[in-house]
Amino acid sequence: MTEEKKQTAAAATNQLETMLDEYMVKKAPFALPKEVKEFIATVSPYLIIIFAVMGLPLIFAAIGLTTLFGSVGMMGGYGYGYGYGYGWGFGAIVSLVVAVITIVMEVMAVPGLFKRTKGAWKLLFYASIVSLIGGILSVTGIVSSIIGAIIGWYILFQMKDVYKN
Repeated sequence: MTEEKKQTAAAATNQLETMLDEYMVKKAPFALPKEVKEFIATVSPYLIIIFAVMGLPLIFAAIGLTTLFGSVGMMGGYGYGYGYGYGWGFGAIVSLVVAVITIVMEVMAVPGLFKRTKGAWKLLFYASIVSLIGGILSVTGIVSSIIGAIIGWYILFQMKDVYKN
């Protein structure tokens, strides 16, 4: 990636963060109580560890299924009962890659979540962006990806002031 593209991506994420901070914190109809924020901040690193460990067998199974059916599904062009278009292989491959990237980013954030650092919060924010882009690219769950991102961003941005440094 060139330096210019890196700067453009950084500017876009900063702009998105500023906009989401405005709507998810300042203009939000209600704020999470301090006790709820503390609970979430305390529990979230443990939940990430638990779900990452539980997700590993599913990822390995998905790798096997993608290897087995991916090329055939992509050649067929049938996908999720919606007729022609993206096949099972394309959606499965995108979902698998996004899941792996997201889990790696979340696991990388765990040490910082225990210390409540701003860098850990940023990693979770970037993981949510990757997840949203993956949901849109896989074509099958665009609406649910957008709704999930909005809910996740609301919680994430409500928690932002808990993470310092």
